[in-house]
Amino acid sequence: MASQRALPQSKEALLKSYNKNLKDDIKSMLDNFTEIIKLARGEEESQVSKTTQIEQDQYEMQVRGSNIVRAGESLMKLVSDLKQFLILNDFPSVNDSITKNSKLYKDLQSECDTKLLTLRDDMAVDLFELEDEYYSSSYK
Repeated sequence: MASQRALPQSKEALLKSYNKNLKDDIKSMLDNFTEIIKLARGEEESQVSKTTQIEQDQYEMQVRGSNIVRAGESLMKLVSDLKQFLILNDFPSVNDSITKNSKLYKDLQSECDTKLLTLRDDMAVDLFELEDEYYSSSYK
């Protein structure tokens, strides 16, 4: 962020929020995946029956898998928000694009003006020649 221009407080807070969400979602994914791996090892002696323990582990794996999916969707939303932030707040790029397009259209306008002036001059010469021919004609 040091390379960026000084951002207003709201933008700075928004970027910090994005950074916090990123870290939280990645941590959630990592923690849930780690717990799923621990559950997959299994075979711990406990007070409950094996069938009950398997059902409990299966349910916990489903919940943790759902948490991983939720965190992934949150990361996708974060990417979308960052793209939108960049598009809406990248004023130097927008200004460069506007300047470039403005120059392109001014060059095109001057080219069209030049062609129109050349066409006008050619038509004036042709019209002069036609008038001269008409008025000097013996068939009038």
